[in-house]
Amino acid sequence: MATVISTLFISADGVAEIDPAWHFPYFDDTMGRAVGEDYDTADVLLLGRVTYDSFAGAWPEREAAGGEDAPFARQLGDLRKVVVSRQPLTFSWRNSEVIASDLIAAVAALRADDGLRAVLIPGSLSVVQQLLAAGLVDELRLLVHPVAARKGRRLFDEGESPYHLKLISARAFPTGVIRVIYAPTSAPAPVGYDEVTSNVPDGQ
Repeated sequence: MATVISTLFISADGVAEIDPAWHFPYFDDTMGRAVGEDYDTADVLLLGRVTYDSFAGAWPEREAAGGEDAPFARQLGDLRKVVVSRQPLTFSWRNSEVIASDLIAAVAALRADDGLRAVLIPGSLSVVQQLLAAGLVDELRLLVHPVAARKGRRLFDEGESPYHLKLISARAFPTGVIRVIYAPTSAPAPVGYDEVTSNVPDGQ
């Protein structure tokens, strides 16, 4: 069974639609290594159409150019890439395919594939939101930037019930970015104020 992993750059106020103005100043070697770790364990990239177009418009050229990031570009090219799109696509980037069925059913099938270790979803916010609602995200790997973006789409949209998360790990980077990994978990038992009064400091 594959692990479905969402990896996102996110601001302190929850904006996951990145703006280069607040993202790039915090991208250092430490963050680069963390991003690389996510891709190293992935067998499949699951991408929304916009994210795919962004990747396909940049990484093949970087691979061909042979610069410092060419090895990573080659790694991306070699990975199987599954693209979420409502329209048929013609691909120029190798190992790319479009989801030919319902998103939820397609991801459930990938998740159930014993031959896969991990399905990685970089960015692709609308895809992540749909899969969170369907209970198909196994890990949220968030690189939380020390900035309040104040505008842009947020990871957690409006809904009827909260998402409860279990902390898997947390690590602070020299830039102030915090890498937090969460896994979905069940809701805790209901607790009221009367049950927590013993935890309130004296005099409060």
